[in-house]
Amino acid sequence: MKLFPTGHATHPQWRMAAGLVLAQLRAQMALPDYAHSPTLGLLYITDHYATEAQEILDHLGAELPEITDWSGTVGIGVSANNAEYIDEPALSVMLCMLPSDQYRVFSGVAPLAGSEMSGFAAHTALVHADPGTPDLTELVAEMAGRTDTGYLFGGLSSGRGDALQFAIGGNGNIRGHGAAGGVFSGGLSGVVFGEGVRLVSRVTQGCQPVSREREITEAEGNLLLRLDGEPALDVLLAELRVSLEAPQEAIEAVRGTLVGLVNAGSDGIRRTGDLGADVLVRHIIGLDPTRRGIAIADVAEAGMRMSFVRRNAQAARADLMRICAEIREELEPQEQTLATARAVAAGEAEAAPHPARRIAGAVYVSCSGRGGPHFGAPGAELQIVRHALGDVPLVGFFAAGEIARHHLYGYTGVLTVFAAND
Repeated sequence: MKLFPTGHATHPQWRMAAGLVLAQLRAQMALPDYAHSPTLGLLYITDHYATEAQEILDHLGAELPEITDWSGTVGIGVSANNAEYIDEPALSVMLCMLPSDQYRVFSGVAPLAGSEMSGFAAHTALVHADPGTPDLTELVAEMAGRTDTGYLFGGLSSGRGDALQFAIGGNGNIRGHGAAGGVFSGGLSGVVFGEGVRLVSRVTQGCQPVSREREITEAEGNLLLRLDGEPALDVLLAELRVSLEAPQEAIEAVRGTLVGLVNAGSDGIRRTGDLGADVLVRHIIGLDPTRRGIAIADVAEAGMRMSFVRRNAQAARADLMRICAEIREELEPQEQTLATARAVAAGEAEAAPHPARRIAGAVYVSCSGRGGPHFGAPGAELQIVRHALGDVPLVGFFAAGEIARHHLYGYTGVLTVFAAND
């Protein structure tokens, strides 16, 4: 297994940043432990470069002609191993060496259908999506249904301008693109992977329950009317210990509170008191004093379960460390030579990417509401990942919503690694 080359940089001029990234990629491709003939590039840029997106893609494609396929998007921030660039001009790139018959790039103008999927069974997929796309939840679920596992990972483009996506394949063109240059807006795009690409993925939550879990006993669209048989608004006010007779205090308390939704029988609040991976965190968008209801940013149904939650940095750190430990435990072999064990367990100053970790590369999509400001310091979130997984090649972006399995999440992180096949 070869490590995937990565490069990242920030600079007011995109050509300077691209030059730094290309230098990193070429230097790594010359090393024995790294892939020297990758074909798939993952490209993430911050919205500062959005107006130059086509120029950036064309430039990288010309400088790296061996990369026949590209996928990626724009974010309010991008990430790399041990580094994050939020609200500054930056780009992050990873070059993946995968069997050409084990992946396909797709986009809204070149969907997965017909000859493009002939003889190819989609196992899972990396998905980028425009948050302004109508019926996005249904589209994500439909896309998940096209894969054998039903598992997607990725996120929604973020930024102050157009939600751009990159999708290009087959020596610079995918059937259906026509004259398009590979930069798109709207819909979904990404990469589907075959069964021969081993991926290990986990979702980490960024919120903590502030109430016990309750059953939704009556709902109408996005309006929660009764929880455990009681008026939903009354339950909320009681949990927050506020009253509508003191509206300013009540508004402040409600603004800091969200709702965690989960289907009956799914992974809700764990015994440890944190949120399970099946919980979908949604905003409270209004109160209905007449019907004693709570309006949320999703559709709810009677029989679902919910809890009131709040963002919590300590819980987010602990949960991120938990999923990293789960990934590491799943991938580490039962026995290692002494030399391998020493290399993998090297201290921070000596840490370097190592094939013994069985991780060729990683993609981390985190909520734009997380990152340094939430974890306490610039790069702190990525430092947790590096400390837990080691110095593995990593690329990613800060999203307007995260995709995992067939769900759209909020305030979460989705960490996925390309692993060595057993």
